[in-house]
Amino acid sequence: MLKNRYHIITCLLILSLSPSRAQILTLEDVLANITLHNPQIKMYDADIQSMDAASAGAKSWMPPQVQAGFFMTPYNPSFWKPDGAFPGMGNFMVGATQMIPNSKKQMADFNYMNAMSSVEKENKSYTLNQLYAVAKTNYHEWIIVRKKIKIANENLLLLDYMIKSMEIRYQYNMDKLPAYYKAKSNYSALESMIVMLENDISQKIILLNTLMAQDKNAIFELDTTYNFTDFSIEASDTTYLANSRSDIKAIEKTMTVNQLKIEVEKTRFLPDFGVKYDHMFAFGQQPQQFTLMGMINIPMSWSTKMNKANIHSFQIKNESLYWQKQMVLNEASGMIKALETDLTFLKDQYRISEKSIIPSIRKNYDTALLAWQNNTGDLFQVLEGWESLNMAQLDALDKLQRILVTQVEIEKQLEIK
Repeated sequence: MLKNRYHIITCLLILSLSPSRAQILTLEDVLANITLHNPQIKMYDADIQSMDAASAGAKSWMPPQVQAGFFMTPYNPSFWKPDGAFPGMGNFMVGATQMIPNSKKQMADFNYMNAMSSVEKENKSYTLNQLYAVAKTNYHEWIIVRKKIKIANENLLLLDYMIKSMEIRYQYNMDKLPAYYKAKSNYSALESMIVMLENDISQKIILLNTLMAQDKNAIFELDTTYNFTDFSIEASDTTYLANSRSDIKAIEKTMTVNQLKIEVEKTRFLPDFGVKYDHMFAFGQQPQQFTLMGMINIPMSWSTKMNKANIHSFQIKNESLYWQKQMVLNEASGMIKALETDLTFLKDQYRISEKSIIPSIRKNYDTALLAWQNNTGDLFQVLEGWESLNMAQLDALDKLQRILVTQVEIEKQLEIK
């Protein structure tokens, strides 16, 4: 029994002292954290809520005006009091005026203010798409850097084997010093490259942590799986782009808001109504009196010049926005088409590298290495074969990185998460 307890305590101590594995984040996890925590997105959320809150007051009334003072009162106070048949003169008046808003004006203001946040919602989606693209690019580049480090470490082992073999063979005059020093320099250069690649990973960790608005030194690992994407032929179609891109929708929403602003300006040509009530407290023996009046503001040609100018201005703005929309659609369509063509060629090149070039260079290296081990080949040929293999492997990874980055760029243009 005591022995079992001893084993349990030992296991618990080992588990508590062993370093915890870094959290593995998938690409979907990174994008979800950006959506939830990025300050720029929270700023958009606050702006949208602010605009929606402001629209609630669009149907409010103007405050009433209250008046009090003397009305038709003589300067001589002696006339205020009655004197025989003279009943006295003067009044003290209190009154209130209330303008009654035109319901059409209120509805136009409400529709305009209620639509303002729609533009910010599309701007938020556009910004989120840009942040996604940055995150996905760095995520995929991190995957490639990890692969490069793995290949570099494997090639270090090959060089280390050759260097140790040369040290043994040199004792028996079986190898030359220049080849030995060339291998040593290649080894140091590869070590330097690994250091540089590790620094790249550190930079990408900081960038991704910044996008997710978390501790910049937080350590995590990535899910190293990736997929090649085949995009539809309709991807570069302008109708498809108009329905998928937030910046296009933002332009359309801005045009809608401008049209609603035009409707607001048109309602300024409508009259406003009001009610005025006054009550007079008469001095002396005069009867108390009141006035009840209706009022109307009649827009005249000289009072609506600004409204007409604003309507014309917003109409011109909408024409400008229409051509801006066409410009964005034209540029995006051309860019997607070019990226799709580039992606096709990159995939073909990567496939050739993986299926033909690298296997052939590896066979050449293996043959040269076997000949050198059997004392029938030269070490320089082995080193040349190694360099060719190393360069071909890194070049293939560069092509793979360009494929993934190009896919991300197309996804950004199409706003595919």
